[in-house]
Amino acid sequence: MTIVTHLLATALGAQALDLQGRDLVLAGAFGLGVDVDHAVKAPFYLKHVGLRDKRGYYWRSSLQEPVALLWIVPLCLFLGTVVPIIFFSIHVAMDYSVRFEKMPFYPYSPWVTRGWLTTIPDKVKEGVVFAALLVGNALLFWYRRHV
Repeated sequence: MTIVTHLLATALGAQALDLQGRDLVLAGAFGLGVDVDHAVKAPFYLKHVGLRDKRGYYWRSSLQEPVALLWIVPLCLFLGTVVPIIFFSIHVAMDYSVRFEKMPFYPYSPWVTRGWLTTIPDKVKEGVVFAALLVGNALLFWYRRHV
């Protein structure tokens, strides 16, 4: 999924849970911030591919794979909040709905998967999720202002 859909999902979750302060920051860090690995991998992409658009290039690291729960769960126990697990799980679930390769247990296993919903085109999934999240955000925003 794109950063826009991740932003909408994080905003909706933060609104629904009425997050503030530290928990709101944690929601942003684990709902959006885990994509920082794309910036880290950008130089490798430019070196190997150049400025071309190469679909399917492996932009991910273990930072946004389920294996990251090995450090996220202890962090949550230390901080006394489940917010990182919730928003990280939402981020990963959204990413696993698109067809690009994923390595759920990297670097501990070379196993590769394409995720789920692979028979539905990624653009359709992105459009449906975007629309649903946009409507959800708008409705929740309206509801919180009028009730």
